[in-house]
Amino acid sequence: MANVEIYVSAYCPYCHRAKALLDSKGVQYREYVVDGDPGLRDKMIERAQGRYTVPQVFIDNVGVGGSDDIHDLDRRGKLNAMLGI
Repeated sequence: MANVEIYVSAYCPYCHRAKALLDSKGVQYREYVVDGDPGLRDKMIERAQGRYTVPQVFIDNVGVGGSDDIHDLDRRGKLNAMLGI
């Protein structure tokens, strides 16, 4: 199974949606809450090549984008392969 990381904000509905998709697939992920932590948010922005919105999802250290992006990958049948499931 792939190493999955997700940067989130506690009250972000898109974050909840992205996590729900990952949860529905039984994927374990490491969650980073950027609220009130400018250093962590800066790290996210750097890793996401300038993207500053949450969520930001990384699969095996590759930034795949946010909630809409992973749902699109799922619709196109590509997410499961990336997740190793």
